[in-house]
Amino acid sequence: MSVDKGDPRRPEARRDMPLLNERIRDRELRLIDEDGAQLGIVPTREALTTAKEKGLDLYVVQPDANPPVAKIMDYGRYKFEQEKKARETKRKHHIVDVKEIKMRYKIEEHDYQVKLRNAQKFLNDGDKIKVLTILRGREMQHKDMAMKLMQKFAEELKDLAIMDREPKMEGKSVLMILSPLPQQGRSKPTLDPNDLPPA
Repeated sequence: MSVDKGDPRRPEARRDMPLLNERIRDRELRLIDEDGAQLGIVPTREALTTAKEKGLDLYVVQPDANPPVAKIMDYGRYKFEQEKKARETKRKHHIVDVKEIKMRYKIEEHDYQVKLRNAQKFLNDGDKIKVLTILRGREMQHKDMAMKLMQKFAEELKDLAIMDREPKMEGKSVLMILSPLPQQGRSKPTLDPNDLPPA
């Protein structure tokens, strides 16, 4: 016979909630006020009253300490600042994508230039590019032309990219992978005045 243990997600959800105000179960806390001053060990009820009188929250910053350390603060503002910092960090740590560019070895010059501009944009954004020249049927006889096209493409991007993987036949395609140069290499093309920091 199976025993109903209830919804297993509920305790987890409760555990993930911040230890804030009435959720604090400890009888006493080491209290820090909103200016960072140490107020010593204080009963939790008293700490809550002090926070409410100031129109602020009581938040446990070190739950594992003995007794736990709590701070009087504007929790909404604190959370907003933390989320802002997390967004900034995420923005600085650009996740590298691998963008794909497909060509035919008989590509028209106009189309080639479009592919080249796309590649420049991807590299300037800090992404890798996987370049494929697809050969179909009898075109397999002209793989040397596909190889030359790839070399030409890589040569035109040498100021922006390094070759991670030399052009190589894979099935019915010639494959090459290019990675962006470090930041200083990527600033070579055209510098937009809007990108300059304020004086």
